[in-house]
Amino acid sequence: MIETINLTKKYGKFTALDSLNLKVNKGTVFGFVGHNGAGKSTTFSILSTLLAPTSGTALINGFDVTKNPKMVRKFIGYMPDFFGVYDQFKTDEYLDFYGASYGISYDERQKLIPQLLELVNLTEKKDTYVDVLSRGMKQRLCLARALIHDPEVLILDEPASGLDPRARIEMREILRELKSMGKTIMISSHILPELAEMCDEIGVINGGKLVATGRVEEIHKQLQANKVLRVLIYQNIETAFAYFEDNPKITNLQVSEQKENLLSFSYAGTDEEQVNLLKDALDAGVKILSLSQEESNLEDIFLEITKGVE
Repeated sequence: MIETINLTKKYGKFTALDSLNLKVNKGTVFGFVGHNGAGKSTTFSILSTLLAPTSGTALINGFDVTKNPKMVRKFIGYMPDFFGVYDQFKTDEYLDFYGASYGISYDERQKLIPQLLELVNLTEKKDTYVDVLSRGMKQRLCLARALIHDPEVLILDEPASGLDPRARIEMREILRELKSMGKTIMISSHILPELAEMCDEIGVINGGKLVATGRVEEIHKQLQANKVLRVLIYQNIETAFAYFEDNPKITNLQVSEQKENLLSFSYAGTDEEQVNLLKDALDAGVKILSLSQEESNLEDIFLEITKGVE
C-alpha cells in the first residue's frame, strides 16, 4: 500500500532523507519514530505529494506520488503536525467546505458529516465555531477532515502533539477504531509507549536514514543482548556486587537507590547463559532471593537503536 525505494531529499549539501526504503502493507498501522529533524515530516510531505523528492520513488497503492499526484490524493488522508483551521466556520461548516472541495455532493455531505463527527466524538460541537474548540477538539476535527473522502491510507504527523492525557486517550481510541475499519495508517509520535500499543510495525529513522524496521516484538528480540536484569539479594550485598562485577558480560552494575539489597545491570549473555549465571552465583554462595528481567519499552528500543548512529 505504501512503498518507498531509495527515497532521498537534499537541500543543497544537507541530506534530509537518505535512501529510505520501507514498505507498509494494506491494513497495517505503522509507527514512524525519530528525533525532531530526523526526516519524519519530510517523508510524510513527500508521501502526501506536497514535496518533491530529490531522487528515488514513493508509491501509494502502486501510484507514483510524483507522476500521479492527483490519483494519490484520492487514496490518502493527510494530517500535518501543524495545521490551519478556518476559525469563522462552525464545525459542520468546516467539514462541509472540505467535502465540497473533494467533489462530494450536498446530499452525500449531509449524511457523511454527522457520521464523521460521531466518529471523532464531536457531535455535540457541530454548531460550535472552530476558534472556540479546545486543542484536542481541533485535532480531532482535522482528523475528520482527513477522512472526509474516505481514504484508504491515513498519514498522520504527530496527531497527539500538545494534547493533555485525556485528549491523547481519546485520539488513541479513535485510531483504534480506524484500524478496525481496515485503514492503512502511518503515524509519527513522540509518545512512544502509545505507539507500541497501537502499531503493528515501527520504523526508526535517525539522521534521514532508516536504522530499524519491523514488528515491535521483533525489534525487542534484536536487543536481547542488552537486557537489564534485577537481582534481589538476601544479605551481604557487597559480596554479591563483587561477584557480578567480575563477569565480563555484565555492565552498568549498580545498587538500587530505593532498595539497598537490589542490584541491576545490563547483561549481554544468551538466555542459556542467564540460567547458568543464576546457578553459578548460587554455587558461589551469593544469596539470591529473586532474579527478574526488565521489559524494554519502545523508548528503550529507540534510545538503544539510535545510540551512536550518525
